Amino acid sequence: MDGGMIESQKANGLDPDSGTIIQVVKSAPNYAVYALDPKGLVTVWTAGCEEITGWASSDAIGKHHSFLYCAEDIAAGVADRHLAQVEQLGRVEQESWRVRKNGSEFLAHLTTMALRDETGQLSGYGKILRDTTDEAATKEAIVAREQHLQSILDTVPDAMVIIDERGLITSFSAAAERLFGYSEAELLGANVSCLMPSPDCERHDSYIGRYLTSGERRIIGIGRVVVGERRDGTTFPMELSIGEAGHRGHRVFTGFIRDLTERERGELHLKELQAELIHVSRLSAMGTMASTLAHELNQPLTAIANYLETTRDLLVDPDAETVAIVRDALDEAAKESHRAGHIVRRLRDFVARGETEKRIEDLPRLIEEASALGLVGARERGVRSFFDFDPAASPVLADRIQVQQVLVNLIRNAVEAMAQVAIRDLTITTRRRPKGMVQVSVADTGPGISEQVAPQLFEAFVSSKTDGMGLGLSICRTIIEAHGGRIWTEGAPNRGAAFHFTLMQARPEDEHDA
Repeated sequence: MDGGMIESQKANGLDPDSGTIIQVVKSAPNYAVYALDPKGLVTVWTAGCEEITGWASSDAIGKHHSFLYCAEDIAAGVADRHLAQVEQLGRVEQESWRVRKNGSEFLAHLTTMALRDETGQLSGYGKILRDTTDEAATKEAIVAREQHLQSILDTVPDAMVIIDERGLITSFSAAAERLFGYSEAELLGANVSCLMPSPDCERHDSYIGRYLTSGERRIIGIGRVVVGERRDGTTFPMELSIGEAGHRGHRVFTGFIRDLTERERGELHLKELQAELIHVSRLSAMGTMASTLAHELNQPLTAIANYLETTRDLLVDPDAETVAIVRDALDEAAKESHRAGHIVRRLRDFVARGETEKRIEDLPRLIEEASALGLVGARERGVRSFFDFDPAASPVLADRIQVQQVLVNLIRNAVEAMAQVAIRDLTITTRRRPKGMVQVSVADTGPGISEQVAPQLFEAFVSSKTDGMGLGLSICRTIIEAHGGRIWTEGAPNRGAAFHFTLMQARPEDEHDA
């Protein structure tokens, strides 16, 4: 190395013997630090340069820095144009490909600075090079993975919404956009309660606060059927499953949402058709059995008539012996009457009772799930819904599907009954009743039930509506009586109607039988 080059290195603070800058350079083995003179010839080549490029100091010192460039860049004069740019701007950062001694290429992040002496004259260039090939590959892999995951989220039918501990939306999938009618840009940072109708909208923040404070899980990790609200104000039943995860010291909640509108409608319609079919088949079977039952009933009724006629004749001139005979005849008549009653009860049970699978059920949740379907479209029709649950009126012993079928039927009837009135309020209440029973009431503000229809309202093929088979309330009666309860209605025209039914409250011992 000639004396002028050494003096140039010292002037630029890159003297290997000075120890100041070089010590710093040597402490960063992942970096290649080297210097060029004003013509672009290498004047300083550190150990980091050799480690990254494979070129030894003896190979690099005095060479034009273009030996690190690709052949096509050399031919295009990229190396000199880059130095001219640095001289003009003072400092340039870039990412470009470089060549190792073995011919392999690597992606490098380069910072190039113009070095000037005390007079401001250009004395050379300082370069810091870092191999970013692995970083780029990792970044590319991450981007590819994110794109892959995003493509999955964009195609899955279930909507996904992510919120933070404050209930603010941080992510809103494409399926969620289609389901609710909002774009992600519109909802980022908004409270997730905007996707819920009243009263859940007002209560949601308290739900989160209660969970964060107490850890009590009501939906998280469990899932349940709730009601959602679209951008246009329409409501729909949805299955909501929520997962929880930690992120940088904070918790986030991911909700997966499935629209149940069509599925629930289809399932409910199928259940209604099945119930009607069973009910009608029982009525049809009763007709087939009529002749047999008539014969069975005729025997005890004939016997009763004969015994009574004999008793009448004997009482014309009674004596002690006659009184004894009359007593025996009346006993036999009583036995035959019980026999006839048993036949009638057997027939009624055949027609009315169905099989139930009763389990211990949380009554408020059972009602909420049924209301989510029964009230679909009700809000758009101006119907306000109110719930008043007695904490002491739960749990109950019930077949959840069958009781929900009763509730959906009563709710739909109430909504339809209020179509032509100004005030459309529907109220569902629960109350504890004596003898281990619970009462559920569905009340509306419609025109009420006419006096002509009310007495036969729960009979088959009787209806206050112009369409339908008139089996809905008959089936409701069948279900409730099979549960050991009863169903009835109250109210008068122009004052609305209230339907009530009772269920058995679950006892501790029922837990083993359920």
